[in-house]
Formats: sequence, C-alpha cells, structure tokens
Amino acid sequence: MTDTIFITGLSIHARHGVLDHETEVGQRFVIDLELYTDLSESSRTDRLADTVSYSEVVATTTAAFKNTNYKLLERAAGAVADAILSHFPRIRAVKVTVHKPHAPIAAIFDDVGIMLTRSRHPTHG
Repeated sequence: MTDTIFITGLSIHARHGVLDHETEVGQRFVIDLELYTDLSESSRTDRLADTVSYSEVVATTTAAFKNTNYKLLERAAGAVADAILSHFPRIRAVKVTVHKPHAPIAAIFDDVGIMLTRSRHPTHG
C-alpha cells in the first residue's frame, strides 16, 4: 500500500527557459508534488518524526528549482525529484508537475508544463 502526501500550487519565480528574456527576467512557475510513502506509522503515533515535513519538502523543492537556471522544464523538474528522493529516505517515489503558465507561445492557452515521476527503485509493470 502506498500513501500520498501532496503539495499543490507552490509558486516560484525562476529563470528557466531557452529565450534570453526568460533567463534575464524570469517568470512564475507553479509546482505540484505527490510524494508516495508509507504513512501507517505517523497515522498511529501522531509524531512529525514519523513522517515527512511539508515545510522541509517546500524548502528542498524551492532550492532545487531556483538554484540553477535550466533551459528545459524537464531538467528543472528532474532536479526537484532528485533532491526530494535524496533528502527524504521515507519517500519511495515522487511525481513533480511544473506548470509554466506564461510560456512564450504564440497562442491563447490556459497552461503548459510537464509531469514526471521518479522512484527510488525501478517499478515493474
């Protein structure tokens, strides 16, 4: 059984992109996270030490996303996934969605972005 901790709508200003103005001025990105873990112990003990701290996940995500300017969202999301898996041993897998609502596309659209899932151990299916 896998339980999920989720954080949605984390808004971060960063300088990711291919175009010069994206790396100079930056823009707002929105990140959604799903953290797959076992919450059976913390659901019984009511102790923060038995789960994953939301605030620590947010701090780790923000640092991984902002500390380097990437051309591709895929790379930025991968950096977040790698940081979460390396900092939080209780998390078995993570799904990272990065929204780029102000992407420089000559069209009217609500949202664009990417979603990737990374796990500590390869899944077989």
